[in-house]
Amino acid sequence: MKRVFLIVLDSVGIGAMPDAAMYGDEGTNTLKSAAKSSYFSMPNMEKLGLFHIDGIDWKQTDAAYSGRIARLTEASKGKDTTIGHWEISGIVSQRPLPVYPDGFPAEVLDAFSKAVGRGVLCNRPYSGTEVIADYGAEHMRTGDLIVYTSADSVFQIAAHEDVVPVEELYRYCEIAREILQGEHGVGRVIARPFVGEEGAFVRTSRRHDYSLKPPRTTMLDQLAQAGYAVIGVGKIRDIFAGKSVTEYTYTSSNEDGIAKTLAYMEKEFEGLCFVNLVDYDSAYGHRRDVDGYAKALTYFDSMLPQMLSKLGEEDILMITADHGCDPGYEKTTDHTREYVPFVMTGQKVEAANLGTRSSFTDIAATVLDYFDVVPVFEGSSMLAE
Repeated sequence: MKRVFLIVLDSVGIGAMPDAAMYGDEGTNTLKSAAKSSYFSMPNMEKLGLFHIDGIDWKQTDAAYSGRIARLTEASKGKDTTIGHWEISGIVSQRPLPVYPDGFPAEVLDAFSKAVGRGVLCNRPYSGTEVIADYGAEHMRTGDLIVYTSADSVFQIAAHEDVVPVEELYRYCEIAREILQGEHGVGRVIARPFVGEEGAFVRTSRRHDYSLKPPRTTMLDQLAQAGYAVIGVGKIRDIFAGKSVTEYTYTSSNEDGIAKTLAYMEKEFEGLCFVNLVDYDSAYGHRRDVDGYAKALTYFDSMLPQMLSKLGEEDILMITADHGCDPGYEKTTDHTREYVPFVMTGQKVEAANLGTRSSFTDIAATVLDYFDVVPVFEGSSMLAE
């Protein structure tokens, strides 16, 4: 019974890519910034080889390692969750998804407002916590929806659960998703429900993402077509708009995501368990919280022995990331254009340093190779090299 557990540590980049200056991200290094915290400790990832990956010359280690490791280059144009996960699954995006630093055009907002029967507040790039603090009271008085974006390709709708029931907010997001196609095809429409009273509004865990459908065949499609399970943990189902995800569960935190991954390790299935742990990005990276980021990485590392103990003879564990979000970078709170780590282990995986790879698609090619499925996209398997 072959199983692959592919865990994406959302935003855990390992150093600026050569074109980082084009994105305003020169000198960034998410992992290095987190490692400066006194709370940072990753001895188990060190044993797998994390600190032997190309470019990680800031952490001295003489420890022998047991994993198969590489530094992965993002071949796509972009640095967001959707583009990164699509590339991990086999799709290289030649154009970045649209962003709206000045807010959405009237043609988009007018169509949306007319379709949902409510007005719109804000329409600017904004912090998710600050936008409800600044506009939450007006939203509660008027019933108008808080629509905002960020440096990412997102159309976010915030609404108080007492004003707009969550299911109604989800319906509004589905309407927005239908409008936002083609030229204005943002990567994600995001429902951002919140609760509380003026001066103490807080977002809830009932966020929901509505992504564009992947434009081409992915490893998820090929695995599902071949009869294998494709299990999504966290926001994986949302990132791929549900396409070829045969089973899924949402998560409320990294801790919850790790617990649910451990639970799937106890189950019998043949195929892929694809996991996203988002707190590194959403709770710590964007908030430029170095200590919080370090604590979250340390927690993951502390849980790694449990994961390894549950791997069967034919199981493979892969650990990677989708972009950077350097908590120590002061120029922006945006994602950062970085290389990402790749660490693979299992009873049948031989230790090796595969250097720097040219695309995240090598992950998809490796997964399909393990299940004897020939990929329909470019990518080189890292199993046998």
